[in-house]
Amino acid sequence: MTSPSARPIRASLLVLAYFAFISLGLPDGLLGVAWPSIAGDFGVATSAVGLLLIASTTGYFISSIAAGFTIARVGVGWLLAFSTAAASAALAGYAISPAYAVMVPFALLAGFGGGAIDSGLNAYAAGAFGAKHMNWLHAFFGLGVAIGPLIMTAVIGGGLSWRWGYGLVASAQACLALAFFATVRRWVRHGSVVPAAAAETPAPASAGDAVATAVATRTVEKVRTRDTLAIPAVWLGVLAFAVYVAVEAGAGLWAFLLLTDGRGVSATIAGLCVSLYWGMLFVGRVVQGVASERINPKKILVGSLFGMAAGALLVALPLHASVTVFGLAVIGFAAAPVFPLLTLTTADRVGQAHADRTIGMQIGGAGLGGSLIPAGIGLLLGHFGAGALGTCLLILSVLLIVFYGAAIRTRAA
Repeated sequence: MTSPSARPIRASLLVLAYFAFISLGLPDGLLGVAWPSIAGDFGVATSAVGLLLIASTTGYFISSIAAGFTIARVGVGWLLAFSTAAASAALAGYAISPAYAVMVPFALLAGFGGGAIDSGLNAYAAGAFGAKHMNWLHAFFGLGVAIGPLIMTAVIGGGLSWRWGYGLVASAQACLALAFFATVRRWVRHGSVVPAAAAETPAPASAGDAVATAVATRTVEKVRTRDTLAIPAVWLGVLAFAVYVAVEAGAGLWAFLLLTDGRGVSATIAGLCVSLYWGMLFVGRVVQGVASERINPKKILVGSLFGMAAGALLVALPLHASVTVFGLAVIGFAAAPVFPLLTLTTADRVGQAHADRTIGMQIGGAGLGGSLIPAGIGLLLGHFGAGALGTCLLILSVLLIVFYGAAIRTRAA
């Protein structure tokens, strides 16, 4: 019997997954540049972005947690197809919203789509593509987020409304949804439990495959939710993901405001610097994806966590704008491997039997932390000024180190 790791990767699905990660990152890169224009058009305060983030977080959290159960019933292909279509519809809704209040329910829909896509792709990639491609897929997410500010900067700089930026990305998401619908039945991970909707598929090709499937199914059935929830490392991992994404998203969301209001940089240059930050996330994941095959991933992970703290310290220092931009670049490069390596090492912390369920919880925690905490940062910036961003990022980076250290010390047997 051929082991899952020895089976060939389906090139067409791998290519589609790369485009999917780019498309998944595009909306995240739009809001930071677009928000001042959105707030101005609708006459709302800077802190009002919190409503959008809370709405998207709610949808993201629910759908990411539910994704594991949905995959088990209908398969990852249908999940990705319908979720991408929902994300496209949500972005189109942004583009045509006549009032800020109308954008909020579309943010909820965007969260539903994004959370399911994120969980579905991560669950499939972790079992089908291996460590190198897992890092590179997340690198392409960073590329998508880096392209987002460029799109919005070009749109606004060209005299067009921010709505055109969201319309363009909605069109890209619609094309991706069509591709998922066209390949929906090919998204079956070798060695995975057959979804309930596909229970009438042909019998295994060999007795060995049948035995392996039966054993896997019995193993899944014996894992109780309460057993997973009783593992301290599960919750510490959720906290680590929440804080990590809060740093990543918070830096990307509020860097534009810091550079323009706090460091006196022009809007065009600030937009390019935000793209530089996301671009370093892309470059870092490409470089460190290769390095992870030669260096112990745990060493890379620990070094990256301390690198994020160092970059946050540079951003916190009230120095020249160039130092702030350099600090943002350091954060982006250092943060690059954290999400994929934390995902890939989940089983080491909680045990293989609890890994899939924990990954879903971690993705949910990432969505929660990546929305609520940056929204809270926005409130602090409104009270203390844009210069407080660096201090917020530094405190969060230190917390991330603490949570990760506690998780590996309390790992499941």
